[in-house]
Amino acid sequence: MASQRGFTLVEVLVAMTIAAIALMTAMRATGSLAVNSAELRDRALAQWSAENRLAQIRIAGEWPMLGRREYDCSQAGVALVCREQVFQTPNPLFRRVEIAVFAPDSNHRLSRLVGFSTRQQ
Repeated sequence: MASQRGFTLVEVLVAMTIAAIALMTAMRATGSLAVNSAELRDRALAQWSAENRLAQIRIAGEWPMLGRREYDCSQAGVALVCREQVFQTPNPLFRRVEIAVFAPDSNHRLSRLVGFSTRQQ
């Protein structure tokens, strides 16, 4: 009787189990990368929104009113809400402007930027 060569059923099942675990791990990592990529994109757009507002203040020579205001600052089709707070500083020719950017209907802050506005005399 000639000896038979091949894999046993147990060996095949063990190999398939190892392959399935490796594939599940790869799928989980891919899903995590996709979520992180979307979060990074939203944070970059939020940072741009905040930078745009500070640039607008500087370029226009705007003297923002003290207090807090909230407005839509969507970028690239992503809905964003900016909360701007303006504070008095010890120097009456300067005001501190803080801009925080949030996802709508969320307290999850995506970006925060602080700048200053000066009054020209």
